[in-house]
Amino acid sequence: MTTFSCCFLRRNTEHYHFSLSLTPAMNERMQHTINRMNELGAKGIPFVFIIDFDFEKPLIFDYCESTELLWKTPGLSNFIPENFSHDEIQWNIHPVEFQEFENAFAKVQYHIHNGDTYLLNLTMPTKVETNLSMREMFHLSDAPYKIWLKNQFVCFSPEIFVRINDGIISSFPMKGTIDANIENAEQQLLNDEKEVAEHHTIVDLIRNDLSMVATDVKVERFRYVDRISTNQNDLLQMSSEISGKLPENYQQSIGTILAQLLPAGSICGAPKTKTVEIIRDAETYKRGYYTGIFGVFDGRNLDSCVLIRYMEHDGDQLNFKSGGGITFLSDCHAEYNELIQKVYVPIA
Repeated sequence: MTTFSCCFLRRNTEHYHFSLSLTPAMNERMQHTINRMNELGAKGIPFVFIIDFDFEKPLIFDYCESTELLWKTPGLSNFIPENFSHDEIQWNIHPVEFQEFENAFAKVQYHIHNGDTYLLNLTMPTKVETNLSMREMFHLSDAPYKIWLKNQFVCFSPEIFVRINDGIISSFPMKGTIDANIENAEQQLLNDEKEVAEHHTIVDLIRNDLSMVATDVKVERFRYVDRISTNQNDLLQMSSEISGKLPENYQQSIGTILAQLLPAGSICGAPKTKTVEIIRDAETYKRGYYTGIFGVFDGRNLDSCVLIRYMEHDGDQLNFKSGGGITFLSDCHAEYNELIQKVYVPIA
């Protein structure tokens, strides 16, 4: 077992010891990536990173590199906008058959009733036929976070993973979705027993996660609702904000901090370790970069997102990956419909 550790000096001269243990099962590339991120952070050198769900193919890019990777966060970007126009966007989707989803759902419910997991984010790929290239989708879409990785994927994520500003780390888990056109949609979302239980579980999980790397962890905002415009219809999504205080010289362990928090709680479930094990058994495909994270470190502060609302190349085929949280209150048909509802491009 390898252990990376750093010692931070608090203002009151106490020492805060932070470490991450890496088992032999964690690959060499993961260890190298954590070391490299820590090294760049300690030197205050900006960089961009992409980490896949299994932390098997992490990528680190130069801050301004743009030939292979285009990206945008709410405050920064590395590209010049290109003008594309289409009189009519073609968008035909072919989700997995309900029976396939039902089989996976039943497996998840077995584990829930057995007490192995309380919440599990079940996902599936959907085949998409469209007249848009992934680069066109990137430029035409409007999302808080946009990422285009050449010949691999495009992502237009509405979900923040963590932000670090002046030593304060904040996470914004997103759980709960409803069609915005439904009458009294926001109140229905806020009062839905299943969605409320799911959201409470994730907020508690993220609080625990942040407590591993920060002190004074607290919920700043609880269950606020955002509206998202898409090429299909508008959606309402429910989020919360949780924050904590990092040690003073956190930059020198930026990679270790992120690795400690992965995978993102909102896209796996609780308890995290066992739930990820069940996910790998229940899902019939490899997530890859989907539900991983993308982020930008500017030399002191960090902004990152969860890689959801995500489409990738699979040979000549385009696959859009989506899903939702399953609890003991979940209805299989409703969850299947939510999976389909999330297959969209945020082009108004």
